Amino acid sequence: MNFLKGVLFGATPSATELAKISNGQLFLVRPGNIRSSRECIFNEAIATIRRSTVEHHFELVVTRVFDSGDQELVEEDEETDDERSFLISKELEFRLDKAPDGEPNFVWRDLNGDIDEMFEFVYDPDSVDGPVRSAFELCMYRSMYERDNKQSADTLDIADLSEYIWKQPSSTNVALPKRKKVSRGGDAFDIDPNLPTPLSSQQVLVVATAELHRWVPEEFAFTDQGVVQARLLRRTDNAFEFWLTITREDENNPILAHLISDQMNQRLSYKLNTLTWNHQGADGAQRSWLLMFPSRDSFEEIHQTFSRSLWETLHQTPFTKLKPVEQTYVFTSAHDGDYEMGEPEDENEDEDQVMDELQAFDEESDLEDEASPDDPADDENNSRQEFINGSNRNSKLSMGYNGDRMFVRRGNRIGVFKPGDDAGLATFVGALGKIETLKGKEFRPEDFMLHERDSKMVIMNESDHSTLYNMDIEVGKIVEEWKIHDDVQVDHLAPTNKFAPTTGEKTLVGASHNGLFLIDPRLSDTKLVESQFKQYVSKNKFSGVATTAKGQLAVASEKGDIRLFDSIGKNAKTALPPLGDPITGIDTTADGRWIVATTKTYLLLIDTLIGDGKYQGSLGFDRSFPADAKPQPKRLLLSPEHAQTTGPVSFTPARFNAGEGHPEKTIVTSTGQYVIAWNFDKVKKGNLKSYEIKKFTEKVVQDNFVFGNDNQIVVALEHGVHNLPKKYLQHPKHAVIGATAPRKSRSSIVNTPF
Repeated sequence: MNFLKGVLFGATPSATELAKISNGQLFLVRPGNIRSSRECIFNEAIATIRRSTVEHHFELVVTRVFDSGDQELVEEDEETDDERSFLISKELEFRLDKAPDGEPNFVWRDLNGDIDEMFEFVYDPDSVDGPVRSAFELCMYRSMYERDNKQSADTLDIADLSEYIWKQPSSTNVALPKRKKVSRGGDAFDIDPNLPTPLSSQQVLVVATAELHRWVPEEFAFTDQGVVQARLLRRTDNAFEFWLTITREDENNPILAHLISDQMNQRLSYKLNTLTWNHQGADGAQRSWLLMFPSRDSFEEIHQTFSRSLWETLHQTPFTKLKPVEQTYVFTSAHDGDYEMGEPEDENEDEDQVMDELQAFDEESDLEDEASPDDPADDENNSRQEFINGSNRNSKLSMGYNGDRMFVRRGNRIGVFKPGDDAGLATFVGALGKIETLKGKEFRPEDFMLHERDSKMVIMNESDHSTLYNMDIEVGKIVEEWKIHDDVQVDHLAPTNKFAPTTGEKTLVGASHNGLFLIDPRLSDTKLVESQFKQYVSKNKFSGVATTAKGQLAVASEKGDIRLFDSIGKNAKTALPPLGDPITGIDTTADGRWIVATTKTYLLLIDTLIGDGKYQGSLGFDRSFPADAKPQPKRLLLSPEHAQTTGPVSFTPARFNAGEGHPEKTIVTSTGQYVIAWNFDKVKKGNLKSYEIKKFTEKVVQDNFVFGNDNQIVVALEHGVHNLPKKYLQHPKHAVIGATAPRKSRSSIVNTPF
């Protein structure tokens, strides 16, 4: 559509950019926030309305303008955030307003933030006259109309678009347009064989009209399957079994019927009023589906019912047993508001060169994998051959702190590696001596942790959790056995603070299934420090512990809850309720501001800053959150369409990059054959889809950053250890995950609005 008839810059019907205001500033307004209530995002910026590759979908894009000096800095820093994009919809509540200094501006809601958080684009009234401003407004309202009605708005004027002009109070209901049934050559039935029948006898919890879309990898897009009825059902003979069914005319003959479970990899988006999920069919194939609801009200009803159903499925307990504040915590964690129309950015300027580098990296890795380890007949290769012999596989990776060494468990041996010059296989240095007790009995190390400037390694025996073993790495054998306690077992280890292993600190932190304690190997008898021992009566099933630079502790459990402590031996300052999924790993930033907890299918990112109440500005480690102001966790997960390619998701414990004086910039994890790294800076700003991927030829056991180096990832595969410079990670839309995506210009939007 040609909204402006060339008023601004001679737009044509095929133009990507439809309207532009070239001189302004972008602000984010957070009323009552302890941080700046009005934060300048871009001091100089351009506001543009762009058409996307999805028909009748448009974006409002605000781009930072650089002077020559700034541009040089940006070219050196690939992670500079120089553009903000917003899917144009009625929910933005876009309108003309005035800034505090009286300057005219455009205002719209931050759909990723709190209900009262707004963006302001303040423009120069001397350079933007009334007709240009009015044309920009008209372009916005026509974009909203086209998205809702799936038809051109070229002939409409401002009087025809009154329902899209913001009024207070604003209505968020948008009627779904009447439309003919979309013909797709027959419905693609996907019915779980365990579906209870007849459907008419099952309890209907909610029913809503929606558009159904299916992800087609060959087209790299969701395709419209027409208008359907979506139902959430409770099985009448099992109060904790729930189903999602999709029907057309006959409610008893669904075209889709999927059991609600933690394997759905679901995304609930307030920005688009959509539910997206995965399902593995009877043929073993993963498929990705999406429901788009016509109004915020219908989406909210589906959102809350789905979240309750999933929680009850996981806990086998009525949701009503949760306190209201805990219910809110579950609901806020269940949705993400950043499901943008397009991918975050497309670094397209040197794409061919990047692809060539990736190919070279793959070829180098393949050649090194094929090389025979015993070609050079020397002690190093004999040691390597001895390490890799047998049917064992690599099963754990631990990074050194005071050097470039990595330690990998394989059976009852621990191999030592160091990074190579760039990409490819890490260099095998040697294997530590036999893992055996002081009496010479070999055992399999269940876990191990570097200690005292990497000169020692504390090892857990999988068959005896009451004793720890201290290995002198320089000597290459166990030199001490530490009896912890007669009645307390050690299930998890952590340093007393995040950087303690870089020092000569002797003590360390231990956790049992229901206790947290300090271990001091200098004690003459058992090594548990009784005065710093906190034990719970109930079986909490602790599953991991992490410490900050100050020694604060975050403790996770298999139940899914998280406790925050300011020190060992005291009660937790904060207890975050479980979402239902067991937590398999936990990490913190050095300052304790952020926590990342790993579950099987998603990562949970939590801001521990207390934003309201008496202790506003403190962290949840030091003070308790107000009962009505728990943090709002962010769920990081693969987009369902990407998970359709990677297969069932099972994340390894996620880690921040770490190093004294090195800010956390990236979160790294893996699933199957894939390494995934989230851009932490962009995630904090609400872009939860800002991740990159690299596929390997075999399963990834564990990955982590080289200590103090955010650009170098070490990847332990089942039969190899690789260096992975972060530059070799790629956007998921490229062929790196197996789907062939069309290349687009930097200003284009990938063809998936969901």
